[in-house]
Amino acid sequence: MLKHGQSVTRFHSSTGRSSSSTSVLSRRREGPKAGGRDVSGKRVMAVGVFDLLHAGHLHYLEQAKALGDHLTVVVAHDDTVRARKHDPVTPMTLRRRLVEGLKPVDEAVVGNPPDVPIFDILPSVRPDVIALGYDQEHAERSIRTRLDALGHQGIAVTRVEGLSGDLDGTRKIIARILERGAA
Repeated sequence: MLKHGQSVTRFHSSTGRSSSSTSVLSRRREGPKAGGRDVSGKRVMAVGVFDLLHAGHLHYLEQAKALGDHLTVVVAHDDTVRARKHDPVTPMTLRRRLVEGLKPVDEAVVGNPPDVPIFDILPSVRPDVIALGYDQEHAERSIRTRLDALGHQGIAVTRVEGLSGDLDGTRKIIARILERGAA
């Protein structure tokens, strides 16, 4: 979790400029849905890498948004992606900007580096629901157990349905590109 006084770089979609502040959340919408504060209704949190953004990502975020009134997306930190998967193709700040530009998304934030537990972001995001993608390796039961242990019994955990199609995932898209390149 961020410590008091730590700086976070935020991109302001209205001006196209970045700024540094001590806030963990970036602002996307003005009014009652701004910066993770004073948001009425059910808050949903979705998480993912979102490298090479595609239709499967959009489908996941549309379904996540349908679970509530305000969707905050936690985009994986570059160091977390490196530690768990691969070197990201797109840097985290650009991935966050791309995700934030999608219609269902009210705000997007960069997640914690791998040395900070993902659950430490919960007090900032304050979700009522955590929406998992159909292909995410996280098990609902283990997340539920950890949430309960941390005192977050009120947060629901649900898995959304996948998009049916042959280009619904990054690996499938890369395989198709490589297949066409070899032909």
